Amino acid sequence: MPAYKVTVATGDVAEAGTKNFISVTLVGSQGESRRSTASSFFLPGQEKRLSVDCGQDLGPIVLVRLHKWRIFLEDAWFCKDVRVTAPDGSLYRFPCYQWLEGVTTMEVREGSGKKVADDKLQLLREHRRKELAARQEAFRWKTYAEGWPRCLNVGSILELDSNIQFSCVRATNFTGFLILQGASHLLSGFLLRSTSWDSLEEMQTIFSRTKGRDIG
Repeated sequence: MPAYKVTVATGDVAEAGTKNFISVTLVGSQGESRRSTASSFFLPGQEKRLSVDCGQDLGPIVLVRLHKWRIFLEDAWFCKDVRVTAPDGSLYRFPCYQWLEGVTTMEVREGSGKKVADDKLQLLREHRRKELAARQEAFRWKTYAEGWPRCLNVGSILELDSNIQFSCVRATNFTGFLILQGASHLLSGFLLRSTSWDSLEEMQTIFSRTKGRDIG
């Protein structure tokens, strides 16, 4: 009986783990596996491995279905990727980098770059059609006021899917970067200088000296 080795990885970001159940279905060009549960507890950055036994050779693995379900409380999960090793040793990678929220199923394509013309299987063409429709629904535009640039047709960013929102983690990192740059310029004397620079060369010379002291 063919056995496929599957590795499910959680992203290494804040609150990426989950206490909900995560199951996997492998979809190949010649069939699909049964739904197999990977775990009911993931920590950020953690990988879980499982073996999926199949009654037949599935052929090249083209899709992975990730199922998130729960018994009690909702707990969102951020999936980094899924890796599948076939019985013949072939390795298939499925990059995800998305949040799964609620009781849901997400289909993830194999990571090799493909053009529309490369989608010979009907299920891949259907997956591409659904993905395009979902993006068109998520990124609807509206005119806020005459003469203004168009904007997303939502009343608040909270209406957006969490994979589209500018996350708290990214916002914190961005703010920290600005604070670090501001402190660096302050210590370098750029922000407290009371007179103008005589020339660009003078500014570059002082900046180079400051950087040299920082390195030393």
